[in-house]
Amino acid sequence: MKIAQISPLWERVPPFRYGGIELIVHLLTDELVRRGHDVTLFASGDSITKAKLCSVHDQALRLDSKIKEPAMYEQMMLADVYQNAHHFDIIHSHIGYLALTYSSFVKTPTVHTMHGIFTPDNEKIFGRYARQPFISISESQREPRLGLNYIHTVYNGIDTNTYPFCAEPAQPTYLAFIGRFSPEKGVLEAIKIARDAGLPLKMAGKIDVVDRDYYHEKVEPQIDGEQIQYLGEVSHEQKVELLGGAAATLFPITWREPFGLVMIESMATGTPVIGMGLGSVPEVIAHGKTGYVCHSLEEMIEVIPDAIKLDRKTCRDYVVNSFSIQSMTDEYEKAYKMVLEKLERND
Repeated sequence: MKIAQISPLWERVPPFRYGGIELIVHLLTDELVRRGHDVTLFASGDSITKAKLCSVHDQALRLDSKIKEPAMYEQMMLADVYQNAHHFDIIHSHIGYLALTYSSFVKTPTVHTMHGIFTPDNEKIFGRYARQPFISISESQREPRLGLNYIHTVYNGIDTNTYPFCAEPAQPTYLAFIGRFSPEKGVLEAIKIARDAGLPLKMAGKIDVVDRDYYHEKVEPQIDGEQIQYLGEVSHEQKVELLGGAAATLFPITWREPFGLVMIESMATGTPVIGMGLGSVPEVIAHGKTGYVCHSLEEMIEVIPDAIKLDRKTCRDYVVNSFSIQSMTDEYEKAYKMVLEKLERND
């Protein structure tokens, strides 16, 4: 197949450090190329890919302080994609609602993977283009009331070879938290859990511009550099070391997380995850085997001793069998074929 992949321009593909969507786009794109597909990746110019790269700017927009109107670059990229739509069998968008209007004007089908959540504003445009083909990244992400044409659910996958298995946690024992430092990710909740449990907490993740006040006013005063540590925005290697050495990873989200990549990253290293039972968490954690799905902070604190005793090899095997690049790409190929076969039937 001739496939176009559309990635957000804010981060490069793969992301230098933090960037869940861009990591998934990278893994999927390169695996599709390995399988013999002709793939063009529309992304920032500093992206690294086995596919043909088409870009409208030489680096990730986040890294260029001179850019004042990032939306202009997104429009330029979409113009490049859809002016060349006839060269592709299928177009795969990872940029939310931005491609919806463009894709309605061409014959080449666009499949839209939903990586985010619905809001009162964006629901209006999704509702207008509800008959386009959508892919959810968890069953819980779906909003049946919107009537969207969901054709498949495809769970995110990772390259488990880049997440070495750690048979034993590091000593002294500590808990881990990785994610954006924003209210919905539950960073303050993670700190409370660690303090009440009497365990050290090592945290890592980026602080977006919109979250800087929240970090400085609410989170930073809680960081003492001893029990509560902030390690900054870590590299992949540092992230793997942090997760693999932890006794458990905390995932105390306060929103309906569409997937939560850090959960499978943690379990791939052997470290169980203790998560709040919102959004995709019950779909991703095998309760009582690879972690615990909880419904309060008190419950998350209570299960820490049991979580630490879980078999770490079971955690690893679970991810290898259920959340690999191969299984993710298999399901996307299946989705592409479903869309193309339906198109052929309607012609």
